[in-house]
Amino acid sequence: MTLDAFEASLANAAPPGQLVLRRRGRYHGSTVSAPLRLAFLGCGFITRVHSRQLRALRGQVVCSYASRDAARAEACRRRHGGAASYASYAAAISDPSVDAVIVAVPPRFHLDLTLQALDAGKHVLVEKPAYPRLADYQAVLAARNRTGRIVCVGENDHYKPLAICLRRLLHERAIGDLVFAHFTTIVRRLKSADDWRNDETMAGGDAFFEEGVHWLHIAGSLGPKILTAHGYRPPLSRDGPDRRSKSMMVAFRYDNQAVGSLYYSREIPSLLRGIRLSKLYGRGGIITFESNGLFVLVRGNGRPRLLFPGFRDIRGYRAMYRDFLHAIRTGAAPEMSLERAMEDQRLMDQIYASVEQGGAMAAAAR
Repeated sequence: MTLDAFEASLANAAPPGQLVLRRRGRYHGSTVSAPLRLAFLGCGFITRVHSRQLRALRGQVVCSYASRDAARAEACRRRHGGAASYASYAAAISDPSVDAVIVAVPPRFHLDLTLQALDAGKHVLVEKPAYPRLADYQAVLAARNRTGRIVCVGENDHYKPLAICLRRLLHERAIGDLVFAHFTTIVRRLKSADDWRNDETMAGGDAFFEEGVHWLHIAGSLGPKILTAHGYRPPLSRDGPDRRSKSMMVAFRYDNQAVGSLYYSREIPSLLRGIRLSKLYGRGGIITFESNGLFVLVRGNGRPRLLFPGFRDIRGYRAMYRDFLHAIRTGAAPEMSLERAMEDQRLMDQIYASVEQGGAMAAAAR
């Protein structure tokens, strides 16, 4: 089901709060009046982002908060009007009143918490990047199939109005056959020395792995499928407290033989904190778009069109949660399923393998 079809289906779905919940490993055929009860595992920055977006779904969901620090969990509950707080992740997972958990901690802990939640009969939405290795996805896939739960990977960029607009334009052949795709996301956004992202064992990898995966997904979600990807990493800067590799250029080829590039950096100054232009080049025209989704300019047959994909849910979080709720209610796979996220992970594996190979060749040539 496309996102457009999914949004249309919501109009005919049960009214807010009337969710068919999967409890104790099976579906109940009747609706229930209680909203879905979500528990956040982790009370950091991303939990605050999710919680603000979920205000639009009040009546459909009730949130609780878990942390290894009881005071922090309770403060988070009060700040966001939550139902309960937990002094440990295990306490939230074991609570029989919790229907689903949001894994919102550093990637190092994603696998263990996901498996615990599935074994406890909970549905799971896990932040992206979900897991650092393809073998981890396969372990979760087996647990999901065994328990019959829903697992959604929190790739909110998949649901962004920009991504939906670009998919529609390519499907409508607004620029004819795609030839080149060029994506740019460049901004100077350094992390402090005590930020967990500075520890690759916590983050799962460097800046591109931890954040660039979102942009790789957008590039591969527009219709044509990316088959091969090759990474090129500039020399690492040792200046300042942010010691990660923070830049990557990726070249890739689609299954329709179009080719593309992705320029990613979090160490280069940019206009207005990251406003950049990206382009899709076709044999019938060009689509120019602001990389974060502010506008889309289509130049093809006829007069140029300036489109504004949408600001209300510009980052796609609300649509992502609607998809998660729809999957729980119907048993259908979410658009950002484990299988779809595994496609992104395979590309990431290709990129980092090529980076290592290129580094080895450069060292041998010296």
